[in-house]
Amino acid sequence: MACFIVPTVEAAALTVAKKHIAKKAEAGGSTEGAQRSLDLVRKLTWLTNLLWGGAVLLAFEHLWHGEVIPFFPFLSALTERSTAQQMLFEMGTVGVGMALLVTVVWGVGLALIRATERRNRVATEANAA
Repeated sequence: MACFIVPTVEAAALTVAKKHIAKKAEAGGSTEGAQRSLDLVRKLTWLTNLLWGGAVLLAFEHLWHGEVIPFFPFLSALTERSTAQQMLFEMGTVGVGMALLVTVVWGVGLALIRATERRNRVATEANAA
């Protein structure tokens, strides 16, 4: 019903945080801290892209099934009290679950990238010696 709202809120919050970190990093110049901040911004961009993409697809799917309507209250579940409670339950279970799953998959991807970079660095150092 409205499970797409949870990843949308997470994506919006991370987008704001990412912009703030990027602005701070640009003000920091070319220091090591600024470079780390820019790396964090790059990684957060991957996460926000995953979240925004999933939220848009889910919103389209809900629009397709008539759960999102083009007039107030915009969510068909808000027209009755019982369906509103069901919608909030779905947001708390399915929406939070999806947002957490996307974030965990992003974290696992970052861990795999870091492990691969570390392995390549060790192999390069071994070949150089």
